[in-house]
Amino acid sequence: MPLPRIDLNADLGEGVGDDTAMMPLISSANIACGFHAGTPTVLLHSCREAVRYGVRIGAQVSYPDLAGFGRRFIDVVPEDLIADVLYQVGALTALAAAAGGDVSYVKPHGAMYNTVVDHEMQARALVDAVARTGLALMCLPGSAAQRFARESGVPVITEAFADRGYTRTGTLVPRSEPGALLTDSDEIAARVVELARTGRISAVDGTVVEADAESVCLHGDTPGAVAHARAVRAALAEAGVDVAAR
Repeated sequence: MPLPRIDLNADLGEGVGDDTAMMPLISSANIACGFHAGTPTVLLHSCREAVRYGVRIGAQVSYPDLAGFGRRFIDVVPEDLIADVLYQVGALTALAAAAGGDVSYVKPHGAMYNTVVDHEMQARALVDAVARTGLALMCLPGSAAQRFARESGVPVITEAFADRGYTRTGTLVPRSEPGALLTDSDEIAARVVELARTGRISAVDGTVVEADAESVCLHGDTPGAVAHARAVRAALAEAGVDVAAR
């Protein structure tokens, strides 16, 4: 019987974490595209490290919000959102190719990620853009983006978060609220093992939430991110769960 398997992804290329230390611990890298963080030099380095360690590359697209790290909602019209996403994917695709790799999927970052959970106009625009690239979309299970992607034939990679708090409805606790960010490595590792084994995750109020996720995110900019990732890998190995991109 094959071992259970889960993909570990991390947000990298942002110039604030230790990409070199994180790469051997993950199987997918969501590399920034310059709109919320990352210079061309930083992004090229991240792509090279991903190729070096055989890590799948994803384009982490964002609103044009360097000052806010992509965490502020922008009421952008669909035509502009489509163009913004295509521009960012195109840039990272060129850098990945220069590093000897390629881009496999697109993941929205920050405010855009949360917005396309229920903002149908922006979700449709994001899916439209991704469909034009021929790539997969990484998103939250049960989101509008997931629904539109499936309707449009865009491959979907469903995702859960190792180090973020969940509400009882399966959405992420806003960063401004208590319980939004987990900081204990052992707690984070136990949560990922629970998810891999059961397909469930515990919300901040104790509610057990169904999380049909193929991939689990560890934020590369979180303090202690490398320690968290090491703890997760060790716990998964002990539980007999393989780490690999699906």
